[in-house]
Amino acid sequence: MTIGCIVQARMGSTRLPGKVLMEVIEGKPVLYYVINQLKYCKSFEKLIIATTTLPEDDKIVQFCTDNNVNYFRGDSKNVLERHYRCAEKFSLSTIIRMPSDKPLLDPEVVDKVVETFNTNYYDYVTNFLPPTFPSGTEVEVVSFGSLKKSWEKAILSSEKEHVTEYIYNHRDDFRIFNVVNSENLSNFRWAVDRIEDLRLVREIVSRMSKSPILIKDILELFINEPSLVEINKQVDGNEGVTRSETEDKEFLESKSGFK
Repeated sequence: MTIGCIVQARMGSTRLPGKVLMEVIEGKPVLYYVINQLKYCKSFEKLIIATTTLPEDDKIVQFCTDNNVNYFRGDSKNVLERHYRCAEKFSLSTIIRMPSDKPLLDPEVVDKVVETFNTNYYDYVTNFLPPTFPSGTEVEVVSFGSLKKSWEKAILSSEKEHVTEYIYNHRDDFRIFNVVNSENLSNFRWAVDRIEDLRLVREIVSRMSKSPILIKDILELFINEPSLVEINKQVDGNEGVTRSETEDKEFLESKSGFK
């Protein structure tokens, strides 16, 4: 059994274009911190950056080459297929899915979710159905068989753009489990969707002298400097989901006259 982490990365973000290669501090970009945090995980063997075949993403490929990181290039729109083809190429039996906008992901949380998956007979394990961990520390673990099934059966735009959406929409067909945090911290946000998010991440990282940076470290920082929480307080992280829902409705209307 080969467990691998696929990091989804592209330059063409609609909310913050080029964010994955934007500098956090000391010339190191967001993607560097995602990879660096993941290096402290003990639960997987392979790390692959899954980007697109678009010319604009040549920069991501160059970053991977310069830093000796595996990469895969696939469809820019059908992200589900990109993940499936990537997992197939690297012979992964279990996939950890990690977007590239989480430079402060917690490797201990990743390992906890993977351990839950490995010690039970689940098809899919996450920690945000519903969320109790901070935004930016979400983890998804899915079997290759379930990923393949999703790829074969997905029809809606949202199911192709959001890799595990088919599983959410057909929960009765999969064995799903949600890891719950001991304390609900879902009101905290340190994913990078907007420039305000990046500003917060910069402030956090610039104050840390250790690696990896864990949830408990950031919470301790917030206790000492509560004003930091205000930096990205007004950011809405659900715009992409809303857009996909609109595309799904248009698709259904075109196929069946549904209104």
